[in-house]
Amino acid sequence: MELTITGYSTALFSTWYFIEELGLLLDAGDGVMSALLQKSRKINHAFISHADRDHLTGLLQFNQLNAREGYPVIHYPKDSRSFPYMQAFFQQFDPYAIGTVWEPASPGDEIRVKDDILVIPVRNGHVPVPPEIIRSLGFKVMQTKRKLKPELAGLSGEEIRRIGLEHGKEGTTMEVRTNILSYSGDTPVEDLTQWNDSKILIHEATFLEREEEIKVYAYKNKHSRLDEVIEMVSGSNIEKLILGHFSSRYSAEQIDGAIRQLCERYNLNIPVFRILPGETVVDVLGGKPVNG
Repeated sequence: MELTITGYSTALFSTWYFIEELGLLLDAGDGVMSALLQKSRKINHAFISHADRDHLTGLLQFNQLNAREGYPVIHYPKDSRSFPYMQAFFQQFDPYAIGTVWEPASPGDEIRVKDDILVIPVRNGHVPVPPEIIRSLGFKVMQTKRKLKPELAGLSGEEIRRIGLEHGKEGTTMEVRTNILSYSGDTPVEDLTQWNDSKILIHEATFLEREEEIKVYAYKNKHSRLDEVIEMVSGSNIEKLILGHFSSRYSAEQIDGAIRQLCERYNLNIPVFRILPGETVVDVLGGKPVNG
């Protein structure tokens, strides 16, 4: 499946990604509506990774312009108290913008957004909380298809139809899932295999420096460094990488130079795209890879 991804992502200021073919919004920072305009009407599901303001303040106008019966559905980390407060505020502030559904999400949930598309939340360590508390998530987008069970491959069509009549589709077919897109949200790199087999990975890379050189930790929440992201991806079966959430302290030349240097160091040959600080990028994958 070819995906058209439009996004903006600058650390501390705003992050959002729109997946046009799937009607998905991943995070909803400022500027999402002024960038998407009428295309925002395609969004049926918004998945918000956590309650930092740069990831959710665009929800106010998004809800005001697009609320209708049963849509959009806004999915958020189940223990994040900010979202129920937002829901109550929206209902008073925009009493005519009704119909929005607010759904808490937990790691491992299977949220079907289309007949053949489901989204699975993944816990991350951006917000330091006890293991039983869920306040920050990434997301895996899976495409599902049903295929004939391997053990039936040698049977005739008539035999397969007979088994289907007796046992239903579960008797003849199995579900096959393909991870067509993963989104890290804000997170440190914690598991080098977490995003393996993703066709497309959108991952944050807030800092370029080594950990000992980073001077600022925003509210003690944890982020990724570019070098550890590239190292992780180099050992994973990922086909395309989109990097964002860079700190605005870095110039385009610094970011692109660091990406190229690290791709060479880790022998990373897949296409690597990036969203520079302060830039909205339309159809990210339609552009030229930094390392191309």
